[in-house]
Parts: sequence; structure tokens; C-alpha cells
Amino acid sequence: MRRDRWRRKLIMGGGDKVLASWLREPSSLTARCQLCCDQFRVRLLRAGLMKRMGDVAAGRSLIRGREVVLECDGLPVIFAHSVLLTVTQGRLNRWLAGLGSRSLGSLLFSYPGFKRGGLEFIRLDARHPLYRLAAPWSAGQRQLWARRSEHRLGRQVLCVTEVFLPAICKLEK
Repeated sequence: MRRDRWRRKLIMGGGDKVLASWLREPSSLTARCQLCCDQFRVRLLRAGLMKRMGDVAAGRSLIRGREVVLECDGLPVIFAHSVLLTVTQGRLNRWLAGLGSRSLGSLLFSYPGFKRGGLEFIRLDARHPLYRLAAPWSAGQRQLWARRSEHRLGRQVLCVTEVFLPAICKLEK
């Protein structure tokens, strides 16, 4: 498998079963994290207009985005990068702008209007911009797994990408 392309099927080649279960999690990662730790926190790193990255929102130079680190009992377990791909006016744009350090997952999985697309997976290394964003929490690991999916609300589309940090494998459901 080429490591620089998103794939619909997760092929880890004998990888960690705990990590695979997190990557395939069909529901909210926020909810699962909260079950696995005493103190859950969303650390807001950046929100607002930002430059588009790679294959996300092609053709647009600026997009509304949000970057956070999910922490369980003080350990960073997931770096999340979310961008609004279409229709910059609307409910989702306002909600993203006002979310602050609250969990995006609590919105996406509780509001009945959202429709989630399929998951895609990639193994990141230092050549990928997402790896470089997540690197401060990578504990020196040279490769990180990530997944992404689109969440639709009417005509608005939000792409949510989650990069799984090494400490995720210390959590048990």
C-alpha cells in the first residue's frame, strides 16, 4: 500500500489491534475517550480561517478550520483537523466559529441533521503536512495513522481528520 494516499480499507499489515479498533470506531471518538479516562479535555490549538492543506478543499486558498488535541487524563491521544469544505454561510459555519474548546464530536453525533460519509485511512510520515502538525505530540514516532470522513449538514460539508497519537494505545474501553 502506498503510504501517501487515502484508502477506504484499513490495511495495517499485522499492526496493533487496539489501534485498529480506534481507527475503525464507527461512533464518536470523543464519547469513547470519555469512557476510557477520568478527565477528558479538548485543547483548542487554532480556529478560524486558515490556508488549505493538500487535497482538502481544492481550489480554495482559505478555509474555515479548527485544530484540537484530545487529551485523556492529561495524555494527548488524538490530533484533530477539521475544515469546512463548502458553503461558508450557514449554521455549521456559525457553530464552528463558536465551538471553542468544546468537542466537535458532541455536535456531530448528537444533532440529527448530520450525515456521515465513509472512513478513509492513511499512514503519515514526516513528508505529510498532517504529520508535521501532529508531530509535537508524536513522542518521536516516525509514522502515525490517521482517518478522515465527511459530515454533511444540508449543503454544508465538514471534513474531519483525526491523527492517532501513540498514547491512544494506552486507553482501554
